[in-house]
Amino acid sequence: MSDADAFPDGPVWVRTGSPSPSCTTTRGRPTTTPWHQLTYALQGHLKVETDDACTLVPPDCAVWVPAGCVHREQLWAPVTVRTLYLAPGALPSPPGRARTVAVPPLLRALVVHVSGLGALDRRVLSQAHLTDVLVDLTQDLPDAGLRLPTPRDPRAQRLAAQLRADPAAPTPLATLARRAGASLRTLERCFLRETGLTVAAWRRRLRLLVAVRRLERGEPVARVAEAVGYASASAFTAAFTATFGAPPTRR
Repeated sequence: MSDADAFPDGPVWVRTGSPSPSCTTTRGRPTTTPWHQLTYALQGHLKVETDDACTLVPPDCAVWVPAGCVHREQLWAPVTVRTLYLAPGALPSPPGRARTVAVPPLLRALVVHVSGLGALDRRVLSQAHLTDVLVDLTQDLPDAGLRLPTPRDPRAQRLAAQLRADPAAPTPLATLARRAGASLRTLERCFLRETGLTVAAWRRRLRLLVAVRRLERGEPVARVAEAVGYASASAFTAAFTATFGAPPTRR
């Protein structure tokens, strides 16, 4: 990678997107950027889709999108986000795929502060210090567990589409697999190889990601549990807590 590619704007290693006001639901076209992108959700929900995954970004989390990654963003109103763009050469070992990340309080404050500045120029000593702190904080962000990998096999994709269409459906997985054109055993192998999850685990994560969005809209836990296919609120709470480390009432 040439210096021009690694640092497109020379000493300006960090740029910010325009702060977004509350807005209506929007679906963007596929886009890419030569800079790494970190988008933090202050309010509302953001969903980022890439060729290999769907990533949900609830409030107080962020999505990391590496330079050159083709992606599509979807917003749910009211939403307010802040986006930082980091020069590719600024991070020696950047995360290699789009993912939702937890945002520590220091990084949260820094993202908001830098968004007000517009850019960080290393020729300015105070901004060089801010850049170094920002790079250190973004180098190894903890994964928030809100990424749903997309299988590549066409039959597995058809099964995934059925599950997305009705996450709460009680239809046995073996029946859905036959409708997709293969046995459940075959599709289990596809899902494990291409997503790292069994079909049941994939459906469970899908249900919980749908639940996160509904909970953030203020829906009662019992109603959300039923809407995503859980037999009881207690069973839903146990699964939610095991995945996210906190009960749904604390989201």
